[in-house]
Amino acid sequence: MKIRSAELATSVGLTWQIQNTGLPEIAFAGRSNVGKSSLLNRLLNRKNLARTSNTPGKTRTLNYYQINDAFYLVDLPGYGYAKRSKAERQEWGRLLDRYVENREPLRGFIQLIDARHDPTADDLNLVSWLCYAQKPFIVVATKTDKLSGSKLKPRLDKTQEILNDLGDIPLLSVSARTGRGRDALWIWIQEALYGSVSRQ
Repeated sequence: MKIRSAELATSVGLTWQIQNTGLPEIAFAGRSNVGKSSLLNRLLNRKNLARTSNTPGKTRTLNYYQINDAFYLVDLPGYGYAKRSKAERQEWGRLLDRYVENREPLRGFIQLIDARHDPTADDLNLVSWLCYAQKPFIVVATKTDKLSGSKLKPRLDKTQEILNDLGDIPLLSVSARTGRGRDALWIWIQEALYGSVSRQ
């Protein structure tokens, strides 16, 4: 996809602030520090549009990135970071529930997991929820550049085997550093948005 424009349109931290944007949306979900911001920057060919941090749990709002004035990529707060207070984690849960509940513009989910490890219980809980909700989604294994070629395939095979226990779950491997999987992920996004590859 040719990126003509990409900007942070709005950030939402309270449930009542969530609005109907009028444009289709693709949501990015994943555990804190899994590399959502880095992947978004790679997808959009921007260095610092989505702010990255060495501090897990930095994304605490729903961040709407408007692309080509045609659709949004929505960066959801990372989950599974225990150092946030219980009250904060509960508020994040309410925020996410409110966002996904009967949300017509939401066309699909991209769930990120760390390619170096087995999916966590939180990862698998979200996969199970997405299967139950019948939301179009793909699981994306990040940080593949941190594994050698001889170690990457067995790790991905193990992850796919775990996911297969929950259903026919698509798995794509990517690297924000090298660009691995970028084009394939854009194809999935366009098909989720429009039902076919768009020439936007």
